[in-house]
Amino acid sequence: MLEVKKISKSYGNHLAVDQLSFKVEKGEIFGLLGENGAGKTTTFRIIMGLLEANSGTVTLDGKKIDYSVTDRIGFVTEERSLLTKLTVKDQIVYYGILKGMPEEEILKRLDTWLEKFGITEYKNRKIKELSKGNQQKIQFIAGVINTPELLILDEPFSGLDPINVKMFQEAILEMKERGCSIIFSSHQMEHIELFCEKLVILVHGQVVLGGYLKDIKKEYRKKNIFIQGDISVEKIKKVSGVVDVISNAEEYQVKIESDEVVDSVFQAVSKSKIRKFVVEEASLNEIFIEKVGESYDK
Repeated sequence: MLEVKKISKSYGNHLAVDQLSFKVEKGEIFGLLGENGAGKTTTFRIIMGLLEANSGTVTLDGKKIDYSVTDRIGFVTEERSLLTKLTVKDQIVYYGILKGMPEEEILKRLDTWLEKFGITEYKNRKIKELSKGNQQKIQFIAGVINTPELLILDEPFSGLDPINVKMFQEAILEMKERGCSIIFSSHQMEHIELFCEKLVILVHGQVVLGGYLKDIKKEYRKKNIFIQGDISVEKIKKVSGVVDVISNAEEYQVKIESDEVVDSVFQAVSKSKIRKFVVEEASLNEIFIEKVGESYDK
């Protein structure tokens, strides 16, 4: 288990992280969210032992993270950190040896991952000869070649097409099933919703929202109603508790203040020809925008 307890970090007069605390259990995927400059990168660097917090502690299975622990951590960053003149094989062997692995084991695991990603033919190719998508796969392999107990994923799907995203999803879920603790950061909220059980949202280094995703969505009273049919938008807008009505390609999205408004909206459209009337919780993207916006307005 990773435990981050009341860590703070300043750069001069700038407070990048302020009393941040959270836990990531074994086999759990945790979302660390925030706009650029919110303190995510500083937090990652503190967790990996690359920066020293001004105060607070970070432990993995009860032990302070230092060079005796970092071999148990994997990191996949949005920015590619590959040595492009090396072959795929030499690159992964280099990273594996840095993690204290024997070369025979590195090559065995490399072959497994290359086969999983369908790129076995690139083993002896130079990194610079690979497409950006395939370079990202190699970056991922480099981050997990040591089968880490803690894996940090910073925008792992950046620039990937849907097929490659699916491959990465399957690989991440496989790591989770092995008991790996995973911290996932992304600006694509649909990926957070797909993976993460718990999350925190940072603004200026402070937590503005945190907890289990299912509880956060339940406690967020605003809901959406998706309607297909011939309806009067103006009539719905007049219903007390309706925040907005958005016309999409094939349906209307009615934003409401709470569940109590559902019956009133239904009554307003009940005499129309309705093909669909579905009530859904607000998306994480909506919650994120509102919570971050509230913090900036204070």
